[in-house]
Amino acid sequence: MKEGFVLKSRKADADALSKINRYTRREFGPDEVYTFSVVLCDNEIDRDNERFSIGALKQLAPLFLGRTGIFNHSMKTQNQTARIYDCAVEQDETRRTKAGEPYCRLVAQAYLPRCGKNADLILELESGIKKEVSVGCAVGKVTCSICGADLKRGGCAHKKGKMYGGQICCAVLDEPTDAYEWSFVAVPAQREAGVIKSFAAGEENAEAVLKAIASSDGGITLTGGQARALLKQVERLKGEAECGRQYRMELEKSFVKFAGLSQPELSAEMLRRVAAGMSAEDLKCFESAYRKRAEQLLPLTPQLAGTQKKESGGNAEFKI
Repeated sequence: MKEGFVLKSRKADADALSKINRYTRREFGPDEVYTFSVVLCDNEIDRDNERFSIGALKQLAPLFLGRTGIFNHSMKTQNQTARIYDCAVEQDETRRTKAGEPYCRLVAQAYLPRCGKNADLILELESGIKKEVSVGCAVGKVTCSICGADLKRGGCAHKKGKMYGGQICCAVLDEPTDAYEWSFVAVPAQREAGVIKSFAAGEENAEAVLKAIASSDGGITLTGGQARALLKQVERLKGEAECGRQYRMELEKSFVKFAGLSQPELSAEMLRRVAAGMSAEDLKCFESAYRKRAEQLLPLTPQLAGTQKKESGGNAEFKI
């Protein structure tokens, strides 16, 4: 038995529904199912001084497809709560485990029908009461992390949890042969296994995604549509940022020009440094003030108005 934790739910998109409906007897719509993500297990050393190899996590992913979720590993029909419809390994290159490996976790997508019977469970999931999970699986190989000895065939003299040459001894679980089930439990062996956060149902706009990221204290899972919406927002913001840069460049040039006309004793280079250090709001105010002052000192407005008029055959004639 190894443990995980649950992520917050989201509304199933078209891709999720197509995977869910492989396990249903009729087609279900997005408002009929409640979906959530579950970290089933990872490659970190757990409370039992055991860890999965990265290869084992990758092999477990297809084995957990279609597996049912229950309570406290009690294999009774009435304890069935949800079913896994998708599963994959996520890797975080910025994080290292105690064994020095890149941190990896096995994340599953699960669903359950929205009905009166499940209302309390959904509320418990949303409120974080039901969060920790545990998985039941079988592995074909268990080795010592220090010497590589086969612990299923007699083991070695190394003790799990002890340090040897700066490395902690643990049992490495590898070559999984089966995945039985996953259960909601109170205390998981793996500290980071369970339900993790996603975001509100059916929201595929960038604002909703950003809001969920800002409020999350755990992982975030995006659908394809949500990822595309976020990328679209990033591209839009990049375009707006470029317009902003162009506007500021013109504003700085204008500031340097009018400040130089108003105070010719100030060098252009010094004015450019001053402009570069100003906020956009301050730069706009100073540019406007120096523009007005320069207009008072010099005739900046082109003299295009007519200065003399004479009558010619009933027609008005202007000289410029």
